[in-house]
Amino acid sequence: MKQEEIAHLANLARIRLSDEELENLEEKLSLIVEYVSVVSDIAAGDDDAAPQVGARHNVFRKDEVTNEPDQYTKDILAEMPATEGRFMAVKKILDTDSE
Repeated sequence: MKQEEIAHLANLARIRLSDEELENLEEKLSLIVEYVSVVSDIAAGDDDAAPQVGARHNVFRKDEVTNEPDQYTKDILAEMPATEGRFMAVKKILDTDSE
């Protein structure tokens, strides 16, 4: 890669690089790209390494209640800043009167 391309990518990523860092990255990025292409060539030629996909299926569980009714209601309501009976009280945030 050229320094201009690296500077452009750094700008897009909002990374400030000095001239020394640009020179250093120019050398290193070329080596990295070269290495990746070698690895890609090796991996592309190995048909046995392709992942084998087996049968897929969803695992369902029985939908059943695991706790007693109102088992946690008192504890939850005790943590609320305001309650009205068995419900928590909240501020009205929607204005349904206007269109």
